[in-house]
Amino acid sequence: MADQLFSGQRFRILTLVDNFTRESLAIRVGKRLTGDHVVEILESVTKQRSKPSTIRVDNGPEFISKSLDWWAYFNDVELDFSRPGKPTDNAYIESFNGRFRQECLNQHWFLSMTDAQQRIDQWRKDYNEQRPHSALDNRTPKEFAKLFFQASLKE
Repeated sequence: MADQLFSGQRFRILTLVDNFTRESLAIRVGKRLTGDHVVEILESVTKQRSKPSTIRVDNGPEFISKSLDWWAYFNDVELDFSRPGKPTDNAYIESFNGRFRQECLNQHWFLSMTDAQQRIDQWRKDYNEQRPHSALDNRTPKEFAKLFFQASLKE
């Protein structure tokens, strides 16, 4: 995704969502986001939770990079690329990004990159911890993930 600061400077946004728990795992802003940035974010997230078996991505330059390809290969993670021009291949992230744009990006004038990251982090926390989802039996993504991971540890 992309947006701009109050000054007109454009920036990019990477959103990472768990399709099962509906958790927003990370949202990062930067002037540019490369494959190295994607790998850095994935490494950060996978320190707190297990590595996924598959990551669904679009065909953006940050996702077709050698850095991400190597990371996926060495971590035994399949990269599932959506077909060009077919956003319905990744409908959940498209829906999430639409909600994120409407509820956060369109509601704020960001004064700096730091301001943008702080406001986005606040929105992400509210999304994960305060907003129940009907698809999760009216639980928040954080509650659902906690219940699911506790149940899987008991097995």
